[in-house]
Amino acid sequence: MNRLPRPLPMPAGPDVLRILPDLERALAGGDPLLPYAAGSARPVVAPVDPAELPTDLAVAVGTSGSTGRPKRALLTSAALRASARATADTLGGPGAWLLAMPAAHIAGLQVLVRSIVAGLAPTVVDSRCGFTASGFTTAAAAMPQAGRRYTALVPTQVGRLLADRDGARALAGFDAVLVGGAATPLAMRKRAATAGVRLVLTYGMSETAGGCVYDGAPLPVSRVHVDNDRHVVLGGDTVARGYLGEPQLSAAAFSTDSDGVRWFRTDDLGHFEDGRLVLDGRADDVIISGGLKVTPGVVEDAISRHVPEVLDVVVVGRPDPEWGEVVCAAVTLLDPRSRVTARALRDRLRGILPDAALPRHALVLSAIPHRGPGKPDRAAIAQEFDQLG
Repeated sequence: MNRLPRPLPMPAGPDVLRILPDLERALAGGDPLLPYAAGSARPVVAPVDPAELPTDLAVAVGTSGSTGRPKRALLTSAALRASARATADTLGGPGAWLLAMPAAHIAGLQVLVRSIVAGLAPTVVDSRCGFTASGFTTAAAAMPQAGRRYTALVPTQVGRLLADRDGARALAGFDAVLVGGAATPLAMRKRAATAGVRLVLTYGMSETAGGCVYDGAPLPVSRVHVDNDRHVVLGGDTVARGYLGEPQLSAAAFSTDSDGVRWFRTDDLGHFEDGRLVLDGRADDVIISGGLKVTPGVVEDAISRHVPEVLDVVVVGRPDPEWGEVVCAAVTLLDPRSRVTARALRDRLRGILPDAALPRHALVLSAIPHRGPGKPDRAAIAQEFDQLG
């Protein structure tokens, strides 16, 4: 008989190692888990008939980047193991992992799963008082020095480490540093390469057992295509079996084709360049300015490539009486003493972007606000522009 997933609080820092036996049992077909951050409210889910759950359900993990009502993706042991093995094959072989993200989120949880599958104990960054470069370097130094070594981070963490001499040196000691959760700025990628750090840009979500596209190419067990509406659709062995207690949402987002391949239609827009997936942003972030559609990701990419003063950028749309909406760019700068204006951005990007996509307003921030692991808080950024009047 199928069992309902058991809520399991996931501690921060090294204490999270206490839950490894529970996770091992879940992967082996024991009681499935519903992980959540220790100290937060116990998750509440809609009633569900246990008979409707997958027989090899291992975890029901939250969709950390979603807005509105949280959803729990149903991930089987087979999906999690397929993801872990494909990651090892793609990176060059099994290795020891350093956990630097919350284990209640899929990116952190997968570090633990990969460690279990590899048969190597993970090392954990002590983040109980927040993520710091010194905490990361201390944990990295405690890892086994022999064999391959990996970690997974969000761009904000990578930026902090690259800004710290010891942190950058510690990063360079890994065979691969997975980075995902949000777009990694071009300037950051160049700094990492100069420091000898091998960044691997990942794309995926809870619904695909974490990253399933590495540096624009799907994992060996994954598939990707872009539909007629430019939505990215992800398929393969790592796709979830729906959402816990959400049959209507599951039916709308997931499907199985005639060959038995499961697919998940994301809310992200994308296209292919030289056979590799390029993300353009979320469909619900599209800006309509003067009747023309502007995808924020395209503008962000252009700014990253053609305005070298910019470290990070997030583009949002704000209401305008003449244009309906206008493009607004919030940036952080490599040199806080420098200055970037909307006029300067338009001058740099004219001829590269259509006129409707040129920023009408610009705001320099000391840091990009985030929600969830590494995801920019576009609502907070929009409020910053609204306060400008």
